[in-house]
Amino acid sequence: MEEIIYLDNAATTKIRPSVVEAMLPYLTEEYGNPSSVYSLAARSRNAISGARERIAESLGAKPEEIYFTAGGSEADNWALKSVAEANREKGNHIITTKIEHHAILHTCEYLEQMGYEITYLGVDEAGRVNISELRKAIRATTILISVMAANNEIGTLEPIKEIGQIAKEHNIYFHTDAVQAYGQIPISVEECHIDLLSASGHKLNGPKGVGFLYIRRGVRIGSFLHGGAQERKRRAGTENVSGIVGLGKAVELAFADLEERAKRERELRDYLMDRIMSEIPYTRINGDRTNRLPNNANFSFQFIEGESLLIMLDIKHICASSGSACTSGSSKPSHVLVAIGLPEEIAHGSLRLTLGFETTKEEIDKTVDAVKEIVEKLRGMSVLYEEFLQKHSENKK
Repeated sequence: MEEIIYLDNAATTKIRPSVVEAMLPYLTEEYGNPSSVYSLAARSRNAISGARERIAESLGAKPEEIYFTAGGSEADNWALKSVAEANREKGNHIITTKIEHHAILHTCEYLEQMGYEITYLGVDEAGRVNISELRKAIRATTILISVMAANNEIGTLEPIKEIGQIAKEHNIYFHTDAVQAYGQIPISVEECHIDLLSASGHKLNGPKGVGFLYIRRGVRIGSFLHGGAQERKRRAGTENVSGIVGLGKAVELAFADLEERAKRERELRDYLMDRIMSEIPYTRINGDRTNRLPNNANFSFQFIEGESLLIMLDIKHICASSGSACTSGSSKPSHVLVAIGLPEEIAHGSLRLTLGFETTKEEIDKTVDAVKEIVEKLRGMSVLYEEFLQKHSENKK
């Protein structure tokens, strides 16, 4: 059987063997409920504390500011809904962007139904928030600004340090969805004045079904789940001990080699981009060319359908995507690509390739060769491409 080339690490990552090894005891002999009083339970409790400390250290936070969740979407929901509810007497206005993950956008839609007012900031053609527009959007009733650290589709890094400073100046809470950025780039909650931060285990070679929400001490926020005293009475339910241990181990590994891994992925990413752009005409890079996540490359190919490209890559055992895994199967073009100004027909021809710690140059070469071949084949079946070439040829005469 031919080996798979996996280039969809923004959707999920392969769990590292040492993470599985760290988790196994808590799926077998170390099965104690952390809320119980005996020694077996205490070992589970201590394991959770160890993971909490590792995560806090990676952000420059305090362990008691880390709250475990079932993933990034839950953390996003908790941050927005609970901050909105707890601060209703101060105001009902929230600022976010048009390119957020749907865990943020759909939560904002829900809050609008509850009477909150949401401002959705536009972005430039690289996907970056305009700081002056953000300043203009602030009202006396603004209670929260939520801007992602890095876009999950096009990889563009947002100016979260500047945004955090503005939020602090106006005494507004600042939340960042760092699901894609955490473990890929260094983030300091102090330097960036972040009040709340969401992250997920399966995006950094940890297990699925576990994540966390950083909540700065003093932030006015309510409980998200009720029914128990877990997570300092803010998130009820017996803790996912093995998942939390796995997340803690994944964080330890991710930050141990972050700089070296990012450098390697950046070099491979740039090589991938250079080959695609020089060898496949009528192609564009989506997102900022350099100010982006080290492992993210996003392209739009004119005169093709991205869905067909993905199917044909899959036949060649290459895993990729056209955008967020949460919107896979949707007939609509990516809301992110539309927000950066791409016409629908070009947005439909997008391809996202995201590298991992095991990605090799040989895999990149095989992928580029496959993409070239498939794009040529799809364009050969396109009436629009044929008409374009004919018109182009006539204009040259």
